[in-house]
Amino acid sequence: MHRSASHGIRAIVALASTLTLVAGCSANADDNAAQAPTVSSAVASATLPSAHVHGVGRDPADGALLLATHEGLFRYGPDGPTRVGPIVDLMGFTIAGPGHYYASGHPNMVRELPQPMGLLESTDSGKTWTVLSRGGQSDFHTLTQAGDTLIAFDGQLRRTSDHRTWSTGALPGEPRTLSSDPEGKTVLATTQTGLMASKDQGVTWAPIAGAPPLLQVAWGDARTVAGVTPDGAVAMSVDGAQTWRLTGASVAPPQAMSASVTKTGLEILVVTEQDLLSSKDGTRFTTISK
Repeated sequence: MHRSASHGIRAIVALASTLTLVAGCSANADDNAAQAPTVSSAVASATLPSAHVHGVGRDPADGALLLATHEGLFRYGPDGPTRVGPIVDLMGFTIAGPGHYYASGHPNMVRELPQPMGLLESTDSGKTWTVLSRGGQSDFHTLTQAGDTLIAFDGQLRRTSDHRTWSTGALPGEPRTLSSDPEGKTVLATTQTGLMASKDQGVTWAPIAGAPPLLQVAWGDARTVAGVTPDGAVAMSVDGAQTWRLTGASVAPPQAMSASVTKTGLEILVVTEQDLLSSKDGTRFTTISK
């Protein structure tokens, strides 16, 4: 872990359910759209911990389902969501390894953290966070780990391999999502001009011809990629994002999504305004409820 005198801030904050939250960012327009998801059965909607979920995924350490929200990080278990760590506004969030996360956003009422928070790291499953760099400068709305390089966007595409010094890159269009394959060889960016790919950890980018206009995208393994369009159509690729097919499934406009290979195979997670959805192949989604 890298630290500096100005940015090595350890925030160990007692949780207080009565704490008044200060909203750091306005909701995206797609967050407010209302379209009923197609699910396999009439299951009650999942109880989400926040109206705005900006990250979802499973910790490879124990398989815990994580939700990064405006009100902090939550583990989602059989009894519903449980907050982990301080009540901060997590805008960007990525799982780098077992119990190891990177994030960004706003401190809400946590005075020990800068505004915006810059690049945060947690190595204890989200219980505490350390500011590594760009505290007071960057609110990364999306970020991904590609091999030894972290790629993030705060109005400018930025890259770092030591988590302290950054270089800038050129990406045509603002990315709604950045996602790297597990080996760090290909990074995808969803933009208004289409799906873009980088083979050199974010230095150069090229459009993927024939790809649907995706809002969210996530790698499941080195070949399998899942995506959702702004109107909720689900798409899959099994050749490393080179070609795509629409699965016929549809969900409400997504706030966040992830894909990973679990003990039972591929799992695609999609968070909408009201529901937490799961699928094994992108063709049939079920609602995860407590």
